[in-house]
Amino acid sequence: MWKALLFLIMSYVIISAYLNPAPQQSLGEVSRIFYFHVPVAWVSVLAFLVSMLNAVRYLKTRDMFYDVKSSSAAQIGLLFAFLATVSGSIWASVSWGSYWNWDPRQVSIFILLLIYGAYFALRSAIMENEKKATLSAVYSILSFITVPFLIFVIPRVFQSLHPATSVVNENLKIQMSAKVSLVFFPALIGFTILFFWIWSLQVKIFSLALKKGG
Repeated sequence: MWKALLFLIMSYVIISAYLNPAPQQSLGEVSRIFYFHVPVAWVSVLAFLVSMLNAVRYLKTRDMFYDVKSSSAAQIGLLFAFLATVSGSIWASVSWGSYWNWDPRQVSIFILLLIYGAYFALRSAIMENEKKATLSAVYSILSFITVPFLIFVIPRVFQSLHPATSVVNENLKIQMSAKVSLVFFPALIGFTILFFWIWSLQVKIFSLALKKGG
């Protein structure tokens, strides 16, 4: 059921994104990446949140299954954060004239990539499963504390080239036209379902590997 729903939603989003006019006429065709860039950035934050919540559950229960769920979510979050960085760079090359401008949003997501890259460096450096899970859980919790500041606060404190009101304005009202909204919000839903599907598959794979490893 979820696979069929995901297929229908993503098919609709892909077709509509290219049949409808570009969301920002001033930027032209490259602005269609908006339907991809924002959802993958959203999924990265969601994945890091899921990782943190399961890290808390591991520390409470010491059940290795929650470590599997936490590390799996963090891995997917890192992937989607990388995709958000790449898609944002493509946008920047057209709208700002360069792939990398050291804009506050670019710097903040780069720092986030380093933080969660270090998370996996930590996990790979520890062989004992319980010690690895405990330290990873603590690190995941501390790392997520930085996420709201890096994604939502810092880019708004410092002057940024990145549009701050592309989705909602200062009054938290939807800033998009009806045509853009009818593609954007299904894209958010589709990518969210995609995350939970990939995450469930990843958890199953890692859980089987954990059982085989004793």
